[in-house]
Amino acid sequence: MGVIEIKDLWFKYLLAEEWTLKNLNLVVDKGEFTVLMGPSGCGKSTLLYILTGIIPNMIKGTIRGSVRILGRDILKLQPSEIVKEVGFVFQNPDSQIIMPSVFEEVTFGLENLGLEPGEIEKRAEEILKYVGLWDKKDVSPWSLSAGERQILAIASVLALRPKVMILDEPTSMLDHKSTKRVLEILDRLKKDHEMTILVVEHRIEWASEVADKVVIMDNGEFVAVGSPSEVFSKYEIIKKTGVRPPMITEAFYKLIEKGLPVDRIPVRLSEGVQILANLFKR
Repeated sequence: MGVIEIKDLWFKYLLAEEWTLKNLNLVVDKGEFTVLMGPSGCGKSTLLYILTGIIPNMIKGTIRGSVRILGRDILKLQPSEIVKEVGFVFQNPDSQIIMPSVFEEVTFGLENLGLEPGEIEKRAEEILKYVGLWDKKDVSPWSLSAGERQILAIASVLALRPKVMILDEPTSMLDHKSTKRVLEILDRLKKDHEMTILVVEHRIEWASEVADKVVIMDNGEFVAVGSPSEVFSKYEIIKKTGVRPPMITEAFYKLIEKGLPVDRIPVRLSEGVQILANLFKR
């Protein structure tokens, strides 16, 4: 049994005629790092809203099929129950930051869980040191950079100790330096805690290095699911969806278009160099 199990899932918004999600099936195992990709409007955010309980608790519509996280039917749980197991980080950190100081932002969710003051302070200090914001614990979140605010949003979710982390394009509004910091934290969560992570992200070179599984969506459906190598070897599907593959993969697509005999399509530069070396030898 997977940590996340999606079976025959369909969804359409209230008053909508067309289905936004169509017959989705997916299993994400414990500790698996899954990257969800696809063109704008394909249904990625809608799926995340279902996984985190925003749909159907706050946004209504018609749902068919089942969604289970850690064995529980997520469609029947209240947000207060879901947040204990599933952490959600929005695309824009300003959507979820509400407290006047960095420390209070992290402790806010812990207080809502009813923890003892000593435990709250211990967790807040632990997580702020982990993400590198302890020295700014007393400052206003609005004095932080955009990247630091995104890291704070991640920290406030991590303090709740969820077993599953879901992130909606966490680097889309950040510069290169801030993006690097956020992605490094996600890498550490995978390595240090074997956390189950599902992230919508378009930094494909990074995704091809860290992802255990890549899921490509198009028009409300999953059109490719597998390891980065498996998914990006599906040349026709990737070209059709418009998802940008890793640069080395794209270079091999060009070789294929030129008619060169390529045994396999790489997703990492080191793989590509080795394949090209063997090709030149032949």
